Amino acid sequence: MSNPFSFLDPLVELEEKINELKRLSESTGMDMSQEIASLSAKFADETRRTFQELSAWQRVQLARHPLRPQTSDYIDLMVEDFVPLAGDRLYGNDEAIICGLGRIGGRSCAIIGQQKGKDVHERRRCNFGSPHPEGYRKAMRIMRLAEKFSLPVVCLINTPGAFPGIEAEERGQSLAIAENLRDMAALRTPVVVTVIGEGGSGGALGIGVGDRLLVLENSYYSVISPEGCAAILWRDGGKAAEAAEAMKITADRLLAMGVADEVVLEPPGGAHRNPAAMAETLAAAILRNLDELSALDEQQLLDGRYAKYRAIGAYASAAVSA
Repeated sequence: MSNPFSFLDPLVELEEKINELKRLSESTGMDMSQEIASLSAKFADETRRTFQELSAWQRVQLARHPLRPQTSDYIDLMVEDFVPLAGDRLYGNDEAIICGLGRIGGRSCAIIGQQKGKDVHERRRCNFGSPHPEGYRKAMRIMRLAEKFSLPVVCLINTPGAFPGIEAEERGQSLAIAENLRDMAALRTPVVVTVIGEGGSGGALGIGVGDRLLVLENSYYSVISPEGCAAILWRDGGKAAEAAEAMKITADRLLAMGVADEVVLEPPGGAHRNPAAMAETLAAAILRNLDELSALDEQQLLDGRYAKYRAIGAYASAAVSA
């Protein structure tokens, strides 16, 4: 278990003890089953306790866990007969966004997801998950293809934000994202969006407009990173934990505010502990929502999507008497 975060130290220590006992049992032939079972039960209890008490900042850290499943993992684990499609037919192919056609649970659909990369070379190719404008144009090309053939669209969000470099701006970054927001809002086919890790700023919104927004339990969705918020409000990036709490960017808060439609629970210890189980749970959630959306006619679908986004941020005000 890779452990870049101190709050996971007790779990790592327990797991190391369990593995050490297993190795000792195998090498000596001693029966250590009772000790292993006792520690395993303690590990399960400690895992439940730790993850029930996570702060907003700790969930942000888990969303960035280097072993957290990425789009390519979910494609491998829950998509059958995946056919990748590349290029925006205008500039080039952006590997920060993976697109293609495949089947989830036997249902044909278009799959679009952001990819951070797993090793140094892939991360450089994927620009650490920060797409360029050609990535968003590629995504919309595939969405229009899905619309043409009446295929639902499944989007997987995992980005710290769109790439802010000068070359991206020169190629129309803001316009590409704005056009995606406009065109996804009017897409005449069901769209299910899931935040599988980080959901940062316009980079997430560029493939984030849909009929349903699902958020994995330890993911976050925000207009800016907690570090960026802290740097702006307090001129101190070290106050990221305070910012994460104040911004209400975690799955449970997003659901309570009506931004998210469903929180997808993760396996004990987080999605990185059991990617196969996470993929199975996510596939079931996606299929359930697609079944509900497929029962709607085209106009009901568009009206529901419009109403969903109009309702976000709504508030009631009371008249104040003089």
